[in-house]
Amino acid sequence: MISVSGKKWIQQKVNKNLVEKLKQDYNLNDLLSQLIISRNFDNTEINDFIHNLKITNNFTKNPDFDEATDILINAINKKEKICILGDYDVDGISATSLLVNYFNYIKQNHFFYIPHREIDGYGATKKLFKKLIIDKPKLVIMVDCGSTSNEAIDFLNQNNINSIVIDHHEIHIPYPKSNVIINPKKNNGYQKFDYFCATTLTYFFLDLLLKKRNSDYNLSSFLIYVLLATVCDVMPIRKINRIIGRNVINNFNIKDNDALNCIFKNLNINKKLSLDDLGFIIGPIINAGGRLGKSHYGIELFTSKNLSIINKRSINLIKLNEKRKKIEKNILDEINFKQIDKKNKNVIIYYHKNLHEGLIGIIASRLKDFFNKPAIVITNSGEKFKGSARSTTNYNIGKIIKLLVEKKILENGGGHNLAAGFTIKKNNIQILDDFFQNHYAKQKINSNNHFKYDLEISLSAINKNFIMDIDKLSPFGHYNPEPLFLIKNIKLFKSKIINEKHIVSFVKPRIGSSIKSICFNSVNTKLENYLLSHNKEMNLIVKIKENIFNNNAHFQLLILDIII
Repeated sequence: MISVSGKKWIQQKVNKNLVEKLKQDYNLNDLLSQLIISRNFDNTEINDFIHNLKITNNFTKNPDFDEATDILINAINKKEKICILGDYDVDGISATSLLVNYFNYIKQNHFFYIPHREIDGYGATKKLFKKLIIDKPKLVIMVDCGSTSNEAIDFLNQNNINSIVIDHHEIHIPYPKSNVIINPKKNNGYQKFDYFCATTLTYFFLDLLLKKRNSDYNLSSFLIYVLLATVCDVMPIRKINRIIGRNVINNFNIKDNDALNCIFKNLNINKKLSLDDLGFIIGPIINAGGRLGKSHYGIELFTSKNLSIINKRSINLIKLNEKRKKIEKNILDEINFKQIDKKNKNVIIYYHKNLHEGLIGIIASRLKDFFNKPAIVITNSGEKFKGSARSTTNYNIGKIIKLLVEKKILENGGGHNLAAGFTIKKNNIQILDDFFQNHYAKQKINSNNHFKYDLEISLSAINKNFIMDIDKLSPFGHYNPEPLFLIKNIKLFKSKIINEKHIVSFVKPRIGSSIKSICFNSVNTKLENYLLSHNKEMNLIVKIKENIFNNNAHFQLLILDIII
């Protein structure tokens, strides 16, 4: 079925024998069994799903974690000054905040630094450490960075400064000569945990440290930041990440966290926190600081005990995010999407000399989502050219950036499966473009617009029990997507535009009651005319949401696409 937006929709195929076996073995209904099989849950995940297991630390006997905690304990015992260097995105800010909160608790002498995108560039560099060692740290802990910082760590070693790297980005051989590098991508016995972000690794590192020190510090109260980073770094919501997500969402009370509570209050939001809130409300607000040169705002928000400072930083970040939205809209309005579509490249490469450097990542993400292809955005940054890449699940952009650095096509760069950043000389941009188009083609990736929905249902099938069944698979996210449904033969009425970009409607079947729907960011898209003025029957691809307002629950369809 070809949709209005040009996508080809097909139903997700599942092995019926496996579905029947799952139903019998675990006494599950047909809907849940099909969804579990379609997501390829393994036996351990099914067991986790059935028994709602608790969070456990799998690194208690890991040599990297063991050695790193010993180094930190030694620094604490000697009362040495410690520097924490974090990345400027949500993952780096959250991981840094975990360490800062603990060091504040034990009154450890420390300071943190989050690089400024334009002044410092990305991650740990020799230039940056020349500035930071003026404060005379004896130990530097790098979180969400450091895996490719060979020169910078050599500089620390020359100055007799110990270092620990806790990271999840692609790592090059030879590895930096840090005292310890915690990174699953080292393939040092724990590569199966490469779906953890840096904050998750930092959490388990601190958990092991607390056990060694027999501390009663309440680390679990900061699990919300682990989940926030996991969602915002687009890590798979599977296995232990899903266990963390389910435990946190079910048990978290936003009033117990001053930082997030302040954000909700300043946004006039009064409801239970959801995973969507972390990804679409909290995450962009925290990221706005890093994008617009105020990365330290996020750390101050997450680590301060002063309510006045927390509220001030909450307001600051919300305002920065509004500014980010306006700049982003202006950039997107100038992009000729039709021209890009006409070129029909395997990988979108978009160059503009005057883009805001802090926003090229989010613009790449928008292009990736629109075309369902890997996308790279490049802009001037002083005398250099900086690029940010976002990829689809079938193309590991972090590995390709690593390869391009080795080939000297890029000056430097790093990343992971879905996101990466780099610097490049201007005369290499066309070489980069040619490389990506050829490399992608050779991978024989099925890049056509094939999109899959889970099941076809009727509107009358949507009820409280149906929603409760779906919710058992939550929280949803990367590699555990919300179920998509096909609903046929319905009409839309009372359609209207809200906030200048979304369209709300009522959905009416041939027989039965109507349900309210919304289609986000649909104004000025191929869907707009059909949503606002089409009076014939159509088929919808939807997600189903349960909204709670003033303690009253109602169902709502989230329209993703239309099939005529």
